[in-house]
Amino acid sequence: MRPTRARALGLLAAGLALPACSTHRDAVAIGSKNFTEALLLGELYAQLIEDNGHPVRRRLDLGGTDIAMAALERGEIDLYPEYTGTALLVVLKLTPQGDAVQQFELIKSEYERRFACTWLDPAPMNNTQALATTRALAARYGLRTLSDVALKAPQLRLGAVPEFLKRSDGLPGLQRAYGGFNFKETRLVDFGLKYQALLDGDVDIVVAFGTDGAIVADDLVVMQDDKHLFPTYQVAPVIRLDALKARPELAQILNRAAPLLTDQTMRTLNNEIDGPLKREPADVAGDFIKAHDLISD
Repeated sequence: MRPTRARALGLLAAGLALPACSTHRDAVAIGSKNFTEALLLGELYAQLIEDNGHPVRRRLDLGGTDIAMAALERGEIDLYPEYTGTALLVVLKLTPQGDAVQQFELIKSEYERRFACTWLDPAPMNNTQALATTRALAARYGLRTLSDVALKAPQLRLGAVPEFLKRSDGLPGLQRAYGGFNFKETRLVDFGLKYQALLDGDVDIVVAFGTDGAIVADDLVVMQDDKHLFPTYQVAPVIRLDALKARPELAQILNRAAPLLTDQTMRTLNNEIDGPLKREPADVAGDFIKAHDLISD
C-alpha cells in the first residue's frame, strides 16, 4: 500500500539525505513526494512536459517535504507538486490567514523571496484535512457539517492517528473553533486501515483528506468545514526560477492541466491506483492526458 500524504509529512524530521546525482542539464528534473497523489501528479507533470517536446528526468518517490524541498533548493530537481497548506504551515511556518487566493499569493511571494522558486497555477482541488463517515451513519446522526459532529460527538467513536490528537489543526483546533468534539471514544488507527475500520463498524467517523480515493470508492460523506478551520491544500508545481527562465513554456504546459484537477477528479484518479484496479500512476496519468487532449500537435 502506498503511503498517504499524512504519512509522508511524518517523515519531515527523518533527515534522510539524497544520493549524489549527475546534473543532466538538458532534461527537466521532476520530483515528487512518496504518496499516491504525489506520485500521480509527478508522473502527470513529467508526461505533459515530455509530450510537449522536452526531455525529462524523473526523481519521483523522494520522501517527505523536507527531502523534496532540499532537492529543489540544491538544483537536483527543477520542480515538484506541493500543497499550499503544507507550504504555509510546514515550510514557511506561517499562520493561515485570509482566503485561498490571499494565502496562495503570500506563499508564492515568500518562495520567490526565500528560495528563488515560484508556484505555477494551483488546481481547484483541496486535499485538506477532513472528517468523513458513511452515508448511513450521516443520515442516522444528522451529520453534514463539523458543527453537527461537534454536537453529536458524545454519541460517536472517532478513528484517528496520534498526530491528529495533538496538531493545532487537528482535534485541539476543532475543540477551540467549534466547541464540543468530546467523542464517546477515540481509537487510534493506521492511515492505511482507517477506512476499513469505518466500513467494519469499529468507528463512526474518521480523519480523512479531501481527495482520498476511498471517498469515491466507498461513497463516503465528507463533513463541511463550516467555520473554515482547516487551511486550504491546493496543489501546484513548485519550480526553480532559473529552470523556468530557461524554459518559460513549462508554465503554459503545466497550467493547462491545473483547472482540470478538481476534488472529484483527484478522488477518482487516486482510487484507480489505490482501489481494486491497482493501476500504475504512469498509466493513470497517461490516460488522463489523452482524455483531455493535453498533448501538443
